Amino acid sequence: MTESSNARQSPGPMSATGVVIVSGLPRSGTSMMMKMLQAGGLPVLTDGIRAADASNPKGYYELEAVKNTAADPSWLAGAGGKVVKMVSMLLYDLPMDREYRIVFMRRDLDEVLMSQEAMLKRLGQPPGPARDVMKQHYIVHLAKLERWLAQRGNVKTLYVSYNEIMANPAQHATRVREFLGLDLNHAAMAAAVDSGLYRERSGAGSS
Repeated sequence: MTESSNARQSPGPMSATGVVIVSGLPRSGTSMMMKMLQAGGLPVLTDGIRAADASNPKGYYELEAVKNTAADPSWLAGAGGKVVKMVSMLLYDLPMDREYRIVFMRRDLDEVLMSQEAMLKRLGQPPGPARDVMKQHYIVHLAKLERWLAQRGNVKTLYVSYNEIMANPAQHATRVREFLGLDLNHAAMAAAVDSGLYRERSGAGSS
């Protein structure tokens, strides 16, 4: 998949109530991007309930309330000017009454599935559906979601490749900073990338 954005340049300053969201499939690099943004100086919205473990030794950066957004979006009242992590399947639940800047992580789907399988194994849980079934499900889900995001006038999305960040973190830290239009420390963002966590590789990652 090629990188693209529904805004080919920075959308300009974000409103005071605007929210930065890091999204993507599970195991696609969302926790890494949260760590990058925190290192760059952007306040993160997390409750620390899900602790770091062998699958995510640097932490998950999750907010439990996000999972219940459809029924109770009240957490958004304190999210202005901050970044929160939200798995791609939940983006449809966002109320369309404010601005969102979404940094959407993409990763080779075979790596995503390998990473998910490795995490389940570490947890002692049985494997999920067959890999080819899940891969097709994800392909359909991502295509539908990308079309939906492009139609939302209050949503700006930047698609970022996990695989390419691992190859050139400085370049992509700069892209993210420019997209958000915030005075973030892009050098610190790039330095937060830990290539040692790129464990599941297709052919030739981490979460």
